[in-house]
Amino acid sequence: MSEKINEKPSGSRVNTAVRLINRVIRYMLHYYKIPFLIVVICILITAIATVVGATFPQTLIDDHITPMLESGSRDFSSLASDLIRLVCIMATGVITAFTYNRIMVNVSQGTMRHLRDDLFRRMESLPIKYFDTHAHGDIMSVYTNDVDTLRQLLSQSIPQIINSVISMIATLITMIILNPALTVISILTACIMLLVTANFSKLSGKYYVRQQIDLGAVDGFIEEMLDGQKVVKVFCHEQEAMEDFHKVNEKLRDSTNKANRYANLLMPINANIGWISYALVAIVGAILGINGLAGVTIGTVVTFVGLNRSFTNPITQVSQQINFVVNAAAGAQRVFELMDQEPEKDEGYVELVNAEEDENGNLIESPVRTNIWAWKHPHKAEGTITYRRLEGGVVLDDVDFGYNEDKIVLHNISLYAKPGQKIAFVGATGAGKTTITNLINRFYDIADGKIRYDDININKIKKQDLRRSLGMVLQDTHLFTGTVMENIRYGKLDATDEECIKAAELANADGFIRRLPDGYNTMLTGDGSNLSQGQRQLLAIARAAVADPPALILDEATSSIDTRTEKLVQAGMDALMKGRTTFVIAHRLSTVKNSDCIMVMEQGRIIERGTHDDLIEAKGKYYQLYTGNFAS
Repeated sequence: MSEKINEKPSGSRVNTAVRLINRVIRYMLHYYKIPFLIVVICILITAIATVVGATFPQTLIDDHITPMLESGSRDFSSLASDLIRLVCIMATGVITAFTYNRIMVNVSQGTMRHLRDDLFRRMESLPIKYFDTHAHGDIMSVYTNDVDTLRQLLSQSIPQIINSVISMIATLITMIILNPALTVISILTACIMLLVTANFSKLSGKYYVRQQIDLGAVDGFIEEMLDGQKVVKVFCHEQEAMEDFHKVNEKLRDSTNKANRYANLLMPINANIGWISYALVAIVGAILGINGLAGVTIGTVVTFVGLNRSFTNPITQVSQQINFVVNAAAGAQRVFELMDQEPEKDEGYVELVNAEEDENGNLIESPVRTNIWAWKHPHKAEGTITYRRLEGGVVLDDVDFGYNEDKIVLHNISLYAKPGQKIAFVGATGAGKTTITNLINRFYDIADGKIRYDDININKIKKQDLRRSLGMVLQDTHLFTGTVMENIRYGKLDATDEECIKAAELANADGFIRRLPDGYNTMLTGDGSNLSQGQRQLLAIARAAVADPPALILDEATSSIDTRTEKLVQAGMDALMKGRTTFVIAHRLSTVKNSDCIMVMEQGRIIERGTHDDLIEAKGKYYQLYTGNFAS
């Protein structure tokens, strides 16, 4: 592990960390520039108040105690005046310290809210390919663990570092004015502390990056095990699961241990160097004071010892915060990696709009919903706009596609589906059936060829409008936390209750829904875990029905429904498909017998096409699949 981490030069890591922290600060200032300015002013006042308090012993000893001892005076009026002034200054410092800490709570929490909003907004704009190639648990870890490292950075580390730097500068100026000779000792020990801090931070920083990656891996593993717990139980793999978890957990322990091994040593080492500096200043100051050298008085020595602590303590505090800063840099790297992902590109300009017919029978755009949809097609060259009724005709012309450019998985796919036709895809798993449907709705873009929708190249259609015109029922149904009614309405957010109930009746889901404890108001949680798989699939079909799209994609839509339920839902499915262009992917060949055209696929190619009767008569691959007769 250490070899891999060490591949990146330490100087590059430091530059990367600084760049990431700068970006976090710029992000914060984008939303909270004025509050942060107030924080800096409050920190400055707090630091000045602290320095004034640290220098007061000299005034107390040299201006009050020593003269009173020599004269025997008992007049405390001037001392009282200075004490009142000191109390007021220190009270001001306390108030400003409270103020800037309170403001930073709002600033840090507000920044985290904006960051999560921006992260989610970016995530929603990403192509499906990103989610197909990244573990969901690892993405979730960005929102939780990695964002939380920035909360610590903003609320504590940055204010503490600013406070420490200002305090050090103010203290250094005061020390130089008070006694340059003793200041040299403090500066030398401070340089040693800074050198130690820099080196230890380099050692721990590389492991903080690994720690965040391993933390994401643990989260991803746990999510996977939670989703697959039934499978684990069925195959009695609890022991193997525990062993696998121990491996990823051990990686996290190892990286965290190495990160904190150096980080936890930093503060005590700097603290002890600070005490050495304190002792040296006291010894040298006492020698100078006793011998009356360099104008050093008892008050000077006492004050300078205090100032020395005020000068070295910030370095110790900064060294403690450096651990959080380095950890935050590792978290920020993962946060901004997600934030910087290229959003899904959409260069389409053809829109889907509500339409109506004018007195001449021509389609025109309507400001209200008419249940007539049309493609609004601007022609930039001519400066005109044409409207074409949305019918659902789909044509694939010599289409090639590969998930990677160097590996084509679909070859020369050509087909046409007239409006209202039912096209079925059959074939072995991995033949490319689902891939074709992913291309029609542009989850992925083709490598070569053309796909036309109502005679319009789908690259010209805005993706959101294209997908809005396509209803989909997938094999893996996903239900959201909410009522049954809300889950059906997900297909059309402005659908009325009556429309949702009608869609449920069409999918033959109304019967079981009304038998639920609260009917359509029954709350679903955990992806509909309180429903059977077949019931969940029926709700997905109802969701597609309420959307009332002109084209449908049914990807193994009845695979999770038992034979009896399948017969009930088939009538509803036929009603749903009536008048709509439908693409059906099915392993149960009985569900595709009445298709207008059946495409038989093998290794990314269409090897047979025709109606059920035609393909049975041909006695080719479809005949073998249908009859189970694979004899050569």
